[in-house]
Amino acid sequence: MHTPEQKFIHTARLAIEYFEWQPIPLRGAEAHCVVLVHGWPDSVRTWTAVALRLADAGYRVLVPSLRGYGGTRFLEESTPRSGELVALGRDLIDFVNALGLVRPALVGHDWGARAVANAAGLAPEMASHLAMLSVGYGTNDPNQALAFEQARCYWYHWFMATPLGEKTVRADPRGFARIMWDTWSPPGWFDQSEFDHTAEAFENPDWVDITLHSYRHRWGHAPGDPYYAPDIAKLNPLPTIATPMLVIHGDADAVNPVATSAGKEAFFFGRYERVVMEGIGHFPQREAPDSVGRALVDFLSESV
Repeated sequence: MHTPEQKFIHTARLAIEYFEWQPIPLRGAEAHCVVLVHGWPDSVRTWTAVALRLADAGYRVLVPSLRGYGGTRFLEESTPRSGELVALGRDLIDFVNALGLVRPALVGHDWGARAVANAAGLAPEMASHLAMLSVGYGTNDPNQALAFEQARCYWYHWFMATPLGEKTVRADPRGFARIMWDTWSPPGWFDQSEFDHTAEAFENPDWVDITLHSYRHRWGHAPGDPYYAPDIAKLNPLPTIATPMLVIHGDADAVNPVATSAGKEAFFFGRYERVVMEGIGHFPQREAPDSVGRALVDFLSESV
């Protein structure tokens, strides 16, 4: 069994909390590194079972807390508490560079998947492999056409754009997050204790502000941080990606229907694989960690 070690690394804007599973190097060689990035509303705990499987397979595993989560903190009080998706991609690049990681594999779920995609677009040579869970590439565009089914699934986006939504989320952030856990996957995939432990990460003083800003910004209801304007320009139009990509999506995902990750092959001119998991909802790494772990190990074991 590998026990993760809590660590911190400073980037230009953040003190990022992360947990590291460091296996004993085989024959003295440094293990290849995998960075696992969690989503919303979740925490580093979402990756525990998968991280153990990757560590057992010989990988060095790093799991950072996103801005606004857990022990991650802004270095300056004056820094805007932006939740815009491009900022998550830049944070991931800064994290990799601060640690001096050499071509790690980047794996993300939900917000983390968007961070991975944006990081790949901004720094095309940085990663050896990419994996996105429960999110389709290119679904960040505020001008995209939305099916009525998807608009219904995104009720919480529109709710947070209203004064009543902001008031409600600020009054009961845990209750708001719990609704997502209760409805995004088939029943029975978690217990109260696991939600309570995960929700401790939402006690970060910036969690509510970043949550509200993220969903308001992505539909044009809040301005972005000018700091990220150059990065936004680099991601428009949507880049094509040469790095090998694995997409994992549950066919019972009740927030991002499985069809939203289909038909994206044209954006990838390297190896591209998509795995659809039957009966699995929005949290494959929690609901089916063995299957996700096997899929990742198989994908990462193939050299670039």
